Amino acid sequence: MYARYALRRVLGIGPTLFVIVTAAFFLMRLAPGGPFDEEQTVPPEIEANLQAAYGLDQPVLVQYGRYLAGLLHGDLGPSFRMKDYGVAEIIGSGLPVTLSIGSSALLLALLLGIPLGLLAARGHNRWVDHAVMAIALIGIAVPNFVVAPLLALVFGVQLGWLPAGGWEPGNPRYMILPVLTLALPFVAYVARLTRGSLLEVLQSPFIRTARAKGIGSSAILRRHALKPTLLPVLSFLGPAAAALLTGSLVVEQVFGLPGVGRYFVQGAVNRDYTLVMGMVIFYAALILALNLLVDLAYGWLDPRIRHD
Repeated sequence: MYARYALRRVLGIGPTLFVIVTAAFFLMRLAPGGPFDEEQTVPPEIEANLQAAYGLDQPVLVQYGRYLAGLLHGDLGPSFRMKDYGVAEIIGSGLPVTLSIGSSALLLALLLGIPLGLLAARGHNRWVDHAVMAIALIGIAVPNFVVAPLLALVFGVQLGWLPAGGWEPGNPRYMILPVLTLALPFVAYVARLTRGSLLEVLQSPFIRTARAKGIGSSAILRRHALKPTLLPVLSFLGPAAAALLTGSLVVEQVFGLPGVGRYFVQGAVNRDYTLVMGMVIFYAALILALNLLVDLAYGWLDPRIRHD
C-alpha cells in the first residue's frame, strides 16, 4: 500500500513541473521588452546578430521546443546578460549560500517554535500563552524586508556586533542576521501550529483514557500526545522549507549575499530569459521535492492518508 502511494506521488512531479515550465516560458515572452533592449549603443545589425546567436529570432514555438530539448539533456542554456556563464553554473555558484542560510533558518524555527508552542499550550489561557501568541503575531505581521534593515541597522551599524552585510565563506558571523531575519516569521508559524495541534490532541479520547489511568501530564505529552501533535508541523515543513529558500530573495538583496535569490532578481530586472527560467525550474523542482518528502513522511506516519 505504501509503495503504491509513494509511486503515485513521484509520478505526479513530472506533469506538474512541465506545466510550470510551459507557463513560465510563455509568460516571459508576453512581457514587454527583451534581454538586449537596454543595449542602446549597439547598432541594429549587431543586435540582430545577438538575437540570432541566442535563437530569439525564431518563432516562439520553435524557441520553446529547443528549450525543452535542452532541458531533457540537463542543459539550462547560457545566460543572456552574464557573458561566458551558463545558467547551471550561476545556480551552482549561489546554491551553497542559499542552502546554508535557508537550512539554518529552518532548523532555528523548529528548535524555537516547537518548544514555544508546547509551552503556550500547556499554559493555555494563562500569561505565558498570551505572551507567546503575542510574540508570534508580531513575528507573522512584520515582513522580512522590514526586519532585515532594522537588524542590520541596530546590530551591524549602531552596535557593531555583527556584519551588516556581505559574505565570507566559513565565517558564521555573516550568517546570524540573515538567518534570524528568515527564521523569525517561521518560528511564529510553528509555535502557533504546535499550540493549536496540542490543544486539539489533548481533547482526544485516548488522552482522557491515559489520564484516567493516572499517567502524569509530562508522560502523556511525551508518550502519547507529542507524535500526533507534530503531524501538522510536519505537513508545514515542505512549504516552509521552500518558502525559506525562496524568501531569501529579499534577504540576500538586503545583506548583499551571493546566493541564488540575488541572481533571480538580477535576471528579472535584466530580462535574462534563460536565467529566470533556470531559477523558476530550480525553485519549482525544490518545492515539489520537499513537498514529496513531506507527503511520504506523512503517509508513513498516518496510514489514513495512504488509504484516502
